[in-house]
Order: sequence, then C-alpha cells, then structure tokens
Amino acid sequence: MTTIGPQPDWRSWVESANSADTHFPIQNLPYGVFSPEPGASPRIGVAIGDFVLDLSELEAEGLLWCGKKVFDHSTLNPFITLGRAAWRDARQRIAQLLRDSEPALRDNVMLRERCLVPSTRVQMHLPVQIPGYTDFYSSKEHATNVGKLFRDPDNALLPNWLEMPIAYNGRASSVVVSGTPVQRPNGQMKLPDQQRPVFGACRKLDLELEMGFIVGAQTPLGTPIPCDQAQEYVFGMVLLNDWSARDLQAWEYVPLGPFNAKTFATTISPWVVPFDALEPFRVAQPSQSPEPLAYLQQTGEHAFDIHLEAWLRPHEGHDETLLCQTNFRYLYWSIAQQLAHHTVSGCNVRVGDLMGSGTISGPEPGSLGSLLEITLNGREPLALKGGGQRGFIEDGDAIRLTGWCQGEGYRVGFGNCEGKVLAARSL
Repeated sequence: MTTIGPQPDWRSWVESANSADTHFPIQNLPYGVFSPEPGASPRIGVAIGDFVLDLSELEAEGLLWCGKKVFDHSTLNPFITLGRAAWRDARQRIAQLLRDSEPALRDNVMLRERCLVPSTRVQMHLPVQIPGYTDFYSSKEHATNVGKLFRDPDNALLPNWLEMPIAYNGRASSVVVSGTPVQRPNGQMKLPDQQRPVFGACRKLDLELEMGFIVGAQTPLGTPIPCDQAQEYVFGMVLLNDWSARDLQAWEYVPLGPFNAKTFATTISPWVVPFDALEPFRVAQPSQSPEPLAYLQQTGEHAFDIHLEAWLRPHEGHDETLLCQTNFRYLYWSIAQQLAHHTVSGCNVRVGDLMGSGTISGPEPGSLGSLLEITLNGREPLALKGGGQRGFIEDGDAIRLTGWCQGEGYRVGFGNCEGKVLAARSL
C-alpha cells in the first residue's frame, strides 16, 4: 500500500485533528466549498479537526500557489482541472503547513485567526459543479435481494448483471449538498387492487446508502478510458444518498428504467476525500465469475475498506436508530470498471461528473443499505429505538449517512450526509 502526502505518524498543531475519532486528521484533508458565515462569499477549504482551513487566504498570502488562483471560487472545478500533479502538490503543501513541526502558519497568530474557521460556524455548499450524474448498481448482494423481492427468488440476477456494471443516467440538476431538505415526490403509482395507476404523494420513500466519485479530467468524445488507467481520472469520493420512491419506481421502470422515482433529489456529503487519502486502505474486491470481458479486466487491489453506516432520526423526537452497517469493499464492480464501462462506447466525461456506486449492501445481517431490503418492501417494519417502527421514511424523518477508513490511531472520514424529508407539495 502506498501513502501519498502526510504519513500515518504525522500530527498537527490543530489539536482536534489529533483525536483518534475525528474524521478529519492531517492524513485526510478533504476539500469542500464553504462560507465562513452564512451569507459570506463561498471559497475553497479543507477540513482539519474541528476547523475549516480557508485555502483562499493561504493563496492570497502566497503560502499556497498552484500557478493561478483556484481557491477563491465557489466550486472545486477550477482546481480539479489542473490535474493530478497539482492535486498532489497542493495536498502535500497543505499538510506541511498543518504539521506540528511547521511554524509558518502555526506561529502567525493573525493569519491563523483569518484562515482557521470553526466548523460549527461555516455554511457548506455543493463542492463541485456537476455536468453529469450516473448511478451504478454494483452491489451483488443488493441486486440479488431486490431480484428476490420482485422477480424469481431462484434467479434473482438478470443475465447481464454479472457481465457488466449496470447503471442509469441520473439528474445532475437535483444533486444537493448535505443538510438540504428533501421534498417527498408526487407521481404515478400502481396499487395492487387498482386497474389503473393513481396520482399522489410517494408512499414508499427510501434511502440508498451509496458512495460517489468525482471525475477529475475531461475526455474527448469517442475516447474510452482503459480500465487499468481509470483510477487516474478520479479526483475523490463522497457519501451519497440516492433517495428513491419505490412505488413510483415499480410502476415506471419498465421498459426504460428509473425516472421520476430518482430525479427529485440526490444528497452528497460536503467534503470530497482525495483519492490519494484512500490509498492506504486499498483491499481486494470480491472475486468475479465469470471472468469479465477483456476491457473490464484488472489486476491488483481495487476496493477500499470504508466502513459505512445509515441512521434514521424519527420525527417523533426519539433518538437515532442505526439502520445498517456495511462496507464499500463489498462492491462487485470496482470504480475503475465502472468508469471503463461508462466510456467504452465513446461517451465523454467532464471534470465534476458524479458517479454513484449504487446501494451498498453486505452479506451479513444488519448490512443492508436500503429500507426496501431491511423491511422486505415494508412487509416487516423496523423497530425504532425509543418506540415506533418504520416500513419506509415518513415526513419529518431525517436520514444520516456516515463512513470512514480506520487507520492505526486515526481515521480518514467523510463526515455526514444528511437530509430531512418534507411533506409533498400540494398540486
């Protein structure tokens, strides 16, 4: 395993970054877009312990320079466009400035007060401008569970699932940052005892515990990305909740797949963890049988050991209930295979494109990444901590995703990805 940038034994002069359970130690340094207070202009920062480091201030002081101004912007896209060498140089420089042995920022009290902002005070924004959004379906356990619920339990996977990463093109315009309320969608649904569909508010609103990756380079139309080079096109990763209206989805997805059941909202975490920060946590992905076709073959380790959790905070005011604990390492199709398949037809990608993993479910009890699976489509409701139960998400409920990689005495985390459900709009 390779560590690029700050080493596992590095410590920071930001004391909260040295806590064993913080998501944002010096070994992480995720990028985000923030305002130092509500209403202030957005700019780029990194999370470090309980603070946000304002990179635009460091840039203005000449302590961080990428050849042009890229941190006094409202999206990460200008920085990402500079390419991998610039990403690594910037991350190395930021880590050096935050290291406990480096006085340049540590001992400059006035500058430190300007550029180090308590995270409780900031307003976070969508970190990237997203030209396109694609959501994959890459968890074998999830696809099998769904197939058993709605098709033949003995032949749950469709024949193409084991041959290629299945996906649908989502709606980039409705991707929102963590903390944005999610309005319950209206739409058509076919009830079992009705001959024709009815129109109304979704009755089976669900979460999908996913991760997403941000594309870091543009490709020309007609140019596929080889599988063994695909990871070079990835800037970083986020938590992702692909909110799903299961009753709308069941009626509309034949013959062309999800539409209104998915387009109303997709929530991502505000912090983008650099791909380089995840390198120490590479692990082998699940074995693949049959052997993938040549353009999807890869060698080495292409999964990441990322612990993931989903929580529900009910509108009744009870404590949060843990819905599931799973791991990114369970994904059958890797990020590299997803990107290679996405572009093999000649589809071009652009800086900021968002690719979702699909719901991540595992083989163990308690590792199912959606209420559809946990409650068997609502037939066996989940008991909530403090009382009550849920088949699906109710108005006023809030869903929180979180996740981290566990190092020796430190974590590389993603923070939280949250959204509270509002009642459907009256028509």
